[in-house]
Amino acid sequence: MAKKKIEVQGLEIDIERHNDNDYISLTDIAKSSSDEPRFVLRNWLSTQNTVTYLGEWEITHNKDFNRAGFRTFRDEFFEKPFSITPKRWIELTNASGITSKSGRYGGTYGHWDVAINFCYWLSPKFQIYLIKEFKRLKEEEAARLGQSWNIQRLLTKANFHIQTAAIRENLVPLMQYNTKAESFYHANEADLLNMIVWGITAKEWQRTNPDKKGNIRDHANKLELVILNNLQAINAVLIEDGMNKKERANKLLKIATTHMQVLLSSEPVKMLEGL
Repeated sequence: MAKKKIEVQGLEIDIERHNDNDYISLTDIAKSSSDEPRFVLRNWLSTQNTVTYLGEWEITHNKDFNRAGFRTFRDEFFEKPFSITPKRWIELTNASGITSKSGRYGGTYGHWDVAINFCYWLSPKFQIYLIKEFKRLKEEEAARLGQSWNIQRLLTKANFHIQTAAIRENLVPLMQYNTKAESFYHANEADLLNMIVWGITAKEWQRTNPDKKGNIRDHANKLELVILNNLQAINAVLIEDGMNKKERANKLLKIATTHMQVLLSSEPVKMLEGL
C-alpha cells in the first residue's frame, strides 16, 4: 500500500489510503509526546469522551459497526473504566475508523477526522500544525486534479454528522425520525453553537446578509471553524451524557471562551489566517 508523508514540527507522519480515505498514523502522532506511543494511545482510548466520540463516528460512517457490542462495552466501561488497546477496540466493535497491525511496517492509523480528534486530545497546538500540513498535502493533490479542497469546512461537516447522530439517538422521539419535526431538533442545536461562536442564529444571519451565498459557516474564518469543529464534537458527548440544553449552553460557552483565548495567544493562530 502506497504511503504519503507529512512533516509536523519536525516529526514525520505517515498517511495511507484505506477504503478510499486518508488514514493518518496515530502511532507517529503519539511520538510528539514524551511517553511511549502505545501507552499514549491506550490513555486516549481509556477516556469516556474518546469512547463516546468513536462510537458516534462509527454509527455515522460504518454500516457494519457492531452497535450491540459497542453498547455493552460502553456500559461496562462507563461503570468501571479500564484500559483498552486499539486492536481490542476493533475486535469488540468491528470499528473502521481505526486500523492497527503489528510488525515492522505496522502501527495504528486513524481516519483523518479521528486523527484530528486524537491530536486535539494530545495537543491542540500540534493539532493546528497537523491541520496546516495535511491541508497543504490535499491542496497539492487537488491542484493536480483541477479541484479545490477546504479542510476546515470538511471538518465541521464531518463532526456535524456526529452531532446529528447524538441528537437523533438521545433527543428525537422515535416516531419523529425522518420527519419535518426531526429537522427542528438539529436546527436548534446548530443555532445553539451559532449563538456561542457568532452571537447570531442562521436565520438572523441570512436576513442581515441577503446578498451572500451559502450560510454563516461558509463565511466563517479559520479560527471560528476550528472552534466550531471542537464544540460540535463536545456537544455530541454532552448530549450523550443527558445534559439539558441550558447546562450545555453554559458549559460550551465557557469552553469556547477558553479555546479562543488560548488560540489567540498562540503562534499557530497566525498560520490559520494564512491558510
